[in-house]
Amino acid sequence: MPEVFYKLVMAILWILAALVAFAVLWVIFLMINALLISPKKVYPKHSRYHRFLLNFSTMFALPGAGVRLHVTGLDKVPEDSRFVIMGNHRSKFDPIVTWYVLRKFDVSYISKPENFKVFCFGRIIRRCCFLPINRTDPRESLKTLVKASELLKQDTVSVGIYPEGTRSKTLELLPFHDGTMKVAQMAKVPIVVVTVRGTEKIARNFPLRKTDVYVDFIETIPVDFVTSNSSHVIAARVRKDMETVLGDSSDKEHEVTDSDVIFNN
Repeated sequence: MPEVFYKLVMAILWILAALVAFAVLWVIFLMINALLISPKKVYPKHSRYHRFLLNFSTMFALPGAGVRLHVTGLDKVPEDSRFVIMGNHRSKFDPIVTWYVLRKFDVSYISKPENFKVFCFGRIIRRCCFLPINRTDPRESLKTLVKASELLKQDTVSVGIYPEGTRSKTLELLPFHDGTMKVAQMAKVPIVVVTVRGTEKIARNFPLRKTDVYVDFIETIPVDFVTSNSSHVIAARVRKDMETVLGDSSDKEHEVTDSDVIFNN
């Protein structure tokens, strides 16, 4: 019995050592790839190689962080066209979870410049056509929205945007920035509405507890509705969709303008 136990322990230790070695080698490999990417350039073409690196890393990172994904409504996501995906924003894990669930759709997020400085991933997401946005300059923000619409028109990637513009620390839906709807309007693509719950617990649960994360795709707003209505009307529909899952937890007055363009992933 002791000999069998000893062999079992040794086998487990070898497996753990192999996993650690693989993780270290993978990080080194990512670093080498990241160093070959310009930290300032905005790439107009999507790199499938770097998208693979992103998705493969996420595939291990999420379980490593103790995330258990529960996904509903994925069949509502259109497979015959590009789209803009809009969701609520509670955690820095929101885009990571969403782009992984939608990995076959090549979703690229509009994000604050600080996220492009994150070790390794900041450069890799550049090659996946993620776009930094200057939130302090409305004119520069508009340029980013136009670039995003061009990526959609060229069938390069689908685009992810958070209409709240920042993470909600109270978990309630914050006021929407209606100007974010213009990306879908300019590109003439549908809007996929999604809610994500549970990501706000990942950091505090790690490493002792697992975290259940719920990703619910509510509906795809068709192109006809997007192009025939004002951005304010579209934003109201997106918000109402989210409230069907999240509830109307905000009793604050919602006053926004089409010119509001603020992002903070």
